[in-house]
Amino acid sequence: MDLKEIFAVNLRHARNRRNLTQEELAERSGLSSRYIGAIERADVSASVTVLGRIADALGMEPEALIRKSKNGHSD
Repeated sequence: MDLKEIFAVNLRHARNRRNLTQEELAERSGLSSRYIGAIERADVSASVTVLGRIADALGMEPEALIRKSKNGHSD
């Protein structure tokens, strides 16, 4: 699993655990919901700036979103 896929899985799990829709996360992070969806599908590689904005919107540290864990996601 590459870093883009790890980020996709971790982001989806973190967002779902917070009961947020892609649209709600997009609003909180100042990004488009289409872009959030593309990140969650691992269709695009997000910049470190975007990683930081998403992490802030989720109330977590950026490294948690790109950390590979035994169960496939972090946080």
